[in-house]
Amino acid sequence: MSVRLHINVDHVATVRNARGTRYPDPVLGAQLCEAAGADGITAHLREDRRHMVDDDIIRLKSSISTGLNLEMAATEEMIAIASRLRPAAITLVPERREERTTEGGLLLRGEGAEGVRRAINMAKRRGIKSSLFIAPEPSDVEEAHAMGADQIELHTGEYCNVAHASAGLRELARLVAATRRGVELGLQVAAGHGLTRHNLVPVVAIDGIVEVNIGHAVIADALFMGLERAVQAFRQAIERGVRLRRR
Repeated sequence: MSVRLHINVDHVATVRNARGTRYPDPVLGAQLCEAAGADGITAHLREDRRHMVDDDIIRLKSSISTGLNLEMAATEEMIAIASRLRPAAITLVPERREERTTEGGLLLRGEGAEGVRRAINMAKRRGIKSSLFIAPEPSDVEEAHAMGADQIELHTGEYCNVAHASAGLRELARLVAATRRGVELGLQVAAGHGLTRHNLVPVVAIDGIVEVNIGHAVIADALFMGLERAVQAFRQAIERGVRLRRR
């Protein structure tokens, strides 16, 4: 068994938008990723449209051959867009305008939880897979299951940002525990945020991880090795992790 590799093409749009040109085109980037072995394409339509814009998402949906995972906040605007577009999957993420990138997992209790429930219910009605981007905590995994999500995506940012090996082992243990609980509850378990070719292998080696979502590191590597080779290098890292799992 392998692990699905979904490539986030947001930062192709970031480069385009820096100059206000029509290129590079994130749709072409997505197609090249598919040709190189990506199992799916992820794109985040933010409220402020800082990288992807609505037309990008529409064109991605109609142009790719794998499946579009739409990252989105659980707002009325985004729920309506996802309902019209019907991507293969939606991943609900927290979103703040002042953040540079997503800083943590969803808060599944209190303010905002009702929006998450509405988004999940819409996805069920429209035949869309629903995933929640959450902290690697068993209690959050349980809450995601109670809300009716099909999948969870564990936030790997804290694991990726550790300064010392001992802290990395602690964060990896959190990911293992959260994955185990997700599998017990019948959830699909994905992982993402901050993953590179170098720190990916131990995450993929966790029994129960079925998908990784990677964007920034792929586009960064593509600057030096080209997009096709960058995607293939991540596929190779995934296979190394899978082999460790089999031992």
